[in-house]
Amino acid sequence: MIPVEEVATNPVEPFLRMERIPHIWCPGCGIGTSVNSFTRALIESEADLNKIAIVSGIGCTGRVAGYMKLDSFHTTHGRAIPFATGLKLARPDLTVVVYSGDGDLFAIGGNHFIHAARRNIDLKVICVNNLIYAMTGGQAAPTTPVTAVSTTSPYGCYEPPFNLPYLAAAAGATYVARWTTFHVRQLARAMKEILRRKGFSFIEVISPCPTLYQRRNKMGDGLDAMKFYKEHSKVKNGAPTAEVGLDIAGDIIVGKFIEIERPSYADVMRHQLHARLGDRYACEEGAVCQ
Repeated sequence: MIPVEEVATNPVEPFLRMERIPHIWCPGCGIGTSVNSFTRALIESEADLNKIAIVSGIGCTGRVAGYMKLDSFHTTHGRAIPFATGLKLARPDLTVVVYSGDGDLFAIGGNHFIHAARRNIDLKVICVNNLIYAMTGGQAAPTTPVTAVSTTSPYGCYEPPFNLPYLAAAAGATYVARWTTFHVRQLARAMKEILRRKGFSFIEVISPCPTLYQRRNKMGDGLDAMKFYKEHSKVKNGAPTAEVGLDIAGDIIVGKFIEIERPSYADVMRHQLHARLGDRYACEEGAVCQ
């Protein structure tokens, strides 16, 4: 009898739509690394996958929703958060994850981000920040550091970039963290934390773009980016978010900066309606829930 050779299975595979693999991401891109951390978070949190929905916008990171074997929504450019908000309000029993890029979430989608944070919509927002518009040709993005070269800033960017943790905290996010794709365990732990908590949660993932950002700025390949992240990252949990802005070659402050509790949008809405309508609202709510 010929022995059957066992083939090792990657523990990530059950969470992916394998019929869509290989993916479209470039060699050295960090988006796939972030997805690996996300799947680890799903495993460790023992989350009910039938109760998780993932929403992405347009861009390189926008492909994540299409590769994950979850209920997924690939929305129009910049509109991931309003789609996710509607989904969460219609189905409050779901854990809704928004997984998109810095251009999608903070350029055309910036207004949606700040108001979802202000309202404390119960969303888990993961932003893969590669510091550039990667899918559309390498244009300067709202996160591109000053002096960085891009398609639209061939002599160096002169627009000040957003400090994303500062923006999120100022808008009202109740959980704010930043890690790089070098910090895979810390990133997985942060993702696990937001899956288990309520309120508007935000994780920024600093990720390499070897094809456009690093090549144009003579910063090497994906491995060079990992070395840079290792050498220049400083873990400062609880750091004031106003002090964690990025520049092209300086230190990257990483860690969990904000973790607070305040009532979510849905909780406040229910409280206000009950206060105004009393028993009539309770009856109507019960009828809907049935």
